[in-house]
Amino acid sequence: MNAIRTAAALLTALALVLLPTVPATAAPGPVVELSATEGGTGGELTVSGSGWKPGALLMILICGRGAPDRGVIGGTNSCANTAGRAATVDSRGAFSTKLPVAEPPEPCPCVVHVAGVTGQQDSVDKEFTVAGHPTAPLPEATGDGRLAVLAAVRLDGSSGLLVWFGAPPRREVVFTVGNLGPTPVEDPVFEVGTSHGVFAPQYEERPWRGTIEPGGKALVRLPAELAAGAHGDYRVSVKYAGKVLVEQPWGVGRPWGVTFFWVLLAVVVPAALFRIGMALVDRMRPAHGAARTPGPSSPGPRTAPRPRRRARTRTPAPPVDPGDGGTIAALPWFSPDSAPSAPENSSPTTKGHA
Repeated sequence: MNAIRTAAALLTALALVLLPTVPATAAPGPVVELSATEGGTGGELTVSGSGWKPGALLMILICGRGAPDRGVIGGTNSCANTAGRAATVDSRGAFSTKLPVAEPPEPCPCVVHVAGVTGQQDSVDKEFTVAGHPTAPLPEATGDGRLAVLAAVRLDGSSGLLVWFGAPPRREVVFTVGNLGPTPVEDPVFEVGTSHGVFAPQYEERPWRGTIEPGGKALVRLPAELAAGAHGDYRVSVKYAGKVLVEQPWGVGRPWGVTFFWVLLAVVVPAALFRIGMALVDRMRPAHGAARTPGPSSPGPRTAPRPRRRARTRTPAPPVDPGDGGTIAALPWFSPDSAPSAPENSSPTTKGHA
């Protein structure tokens, strides 16, 4: 019995080895379809696609100097950005939107450029002809993807006073690249992205003007910027032709000026409100027992009346008898010490005395 089981196992293993291997079907990539391959300015075409990541946000543009196998030379600077549209991929990985036909700033050959903004970084270019738009041959292949970093990467720049108060931090990514390919690289378009924590970097195109000859090298400076109020540990990445060339950490300090401003605001505003409230209370409170400053329409302060002086009681002098020593009685309205005195040795005149 055991021999039979062993033989069966050997036959099964031999069949698995001898059977031809069926290759696994590769997952299809993102696909873009156009309702028309040619259109004039003012017209409209339908752009649809499938095989995209569900929920991804796509940017759709008509670009000049483009080809499906070479992409868009010059990046989005060669596209009609004002007439671009955005589309969101549904749960099935498909999308469809209307795109107005507009002339790009560069001559044709033209393409409809569909690129992921968030959720997916893939891009697809489909040939499209803008009727009446001038055409020009594409430049020769420049050996894209043959650039390599030859020297250490650094971040130039410093944080100013405005960054301390929450302004966007800015730096320059400086590195030296060399052309390892057999053809010159003309006006390469780099992509600079910043990331924080576990989040993926969001790339933005940064064109560089110049030509790097085969075997030559060049110093490249690309601006990098963070959002306002950013702080913590960030990472700057530079990508070229789909390959990451540079990754550099970037530590950003906390904008303490914003914290100081809010603390100062929390102290000054309550103090000012308290002073205003006390001034209003003092103005509305009536005065008790205190002299108030006379206003233009209020009478002046009252003063205590002075005590009246008591009148002196004058005792009239007793009348003097005229026959008593010839003394004349004082008049009643004179005081005793101010009454006129009678002349001495006076005698009554006799009428008719000689």
